[in-house]
This record gives sequence, structure tokens and C-alpha cells, in this order.
Amino acid sequence: MIKGFIFDLDGVITDTAELHYEAWKNLSDEMGWDFDRELNEQLRGISRLDSIRVIMDHNNVELEGAKIEELANKKNEIYVASLENITPEDYLPGAKVLLTHLRTEGFKVALGSASKNAIKVLEQLNAMGYFDVIGDGTSVSKSKPAPDIFLYGSEKMGLQPDDCIVFEDAEKGIDAAKAGGFYSVGIGPEERVGHADLRFDSMNEATLFEIKSFFKDLF
Repeated sequence: MIKGFIFDLDGVITDTAELHYEAWKNLSDEMGWDFDRELNEQLRGISRLDSIRVIMDHNNVELEGAKIEELANKKNEIYVASLENITPEDYLPGAKVLLTHLRTEGFKVALGSASKNAIKVLEQLNAMGYFDVIGDGTSVSKSKPAPDIFLYGSEKMGLQPDDCIVFEDAEKGIDAAKAGGFYSVGIGPEERVGHADLRFDSMNEATLFEIKSFFKDLF
């Protein structure tokens, strides 16, 4: 039976994708690297260090580990500064309503995000009260598509993976949910998250009624 929900952050609860894009673009321009929105899509759902390696590979660049770390930190500084502009008005449409309904009905809720800035974002949204467990980029060593962050969330909630539904907007996130034995809801286009158990174009469509209707044997 479904007793818990695990949410990715970016693209599910709020959309910081544009802030990430601007930070990576700023850094890439400074380094003289090619970076565009198509390449940015490849960074969806993966860690900061993995992201910079994708950008380096695209530009046929090799750097020492210490330099990679330095650049990743620099990007993060640009990004964190931009987080100050996030307000409680910046939930994606439908996300706050769903979180409120889950709280009202007594479900356990965890965050399962690769972001090391997840707590800052939740604080800016005034969203900490919706979550029983916070799993972020500091919680596990292996990032998605490894299932570790979701397994961390289910374990901390005291639940088995098949007691939980994962909400994700990234292909690697759905891969991670499947690898961990979780049920999955994809938010986004068919070509990106069509392999989820259930898919919606947006969080606005992902109501608790629709979820219960689809997974009716599990509630």
C-alpha cells in the first residue's frame, strides 16, 4: 500500500532550471566554452560535478580534479546568489496543493533531490513543513540514475520502496526510481519521462485524485 511520496525538487516543486542555466552559461562564457539550452537539458537531474564533466566533454576539455571542483563551486556561488529571489509564490502550479493534500491525509513525504542547495530553496519557498525527510546532494554519494537518494528517503520514512511513489521530471530520475523498486510519476514530455508508471505534462495535472485513480489498487 502507498504510504509515502518522494519528490524531486527542480522541475517538480519549483522551477530553478532557468537559474541553473544562467549560472552554467555565465561560467561557460567566462571559460570560453560552448553552452546552450540543448546541452543544458543533459544536465537535468544530475549532480554539479557530473554536470561540469558533461560540459567539458562537449567542449573536448580536460582539467585536473582540483580545477573541476573550483569551477563547480564557482557555478554554485552564482546559483546560490540567485536563490535569494525565490519566494513562496514560486511553487510550480499544482505542487503546493498536492503537498497540502498529502499532509492533510497523513502520508509521509520526503525530498529526493541531487541539489546541495535543496534546504535553502525549501526555506525560500516556506516549504520545510511539508517534508518529513530531506534527502539532498549531501545525503548519499551516488547520484541519479543510482537509486540511493530515493532509498535514503524511504528508509528514513520507515517504508519499503514499493510503499512509495516518486515524482520526477528527469529521465535519470525515473531510471533511479525504477532501479530502486519504486512506483513513479513523471512530470514532463513523453520523450523524457514516458517510461514512468504514470506521466503528466505538468504538476497542475498531477492531483491526488488522479494519482489515486491510476494506482487504485495501492490505496
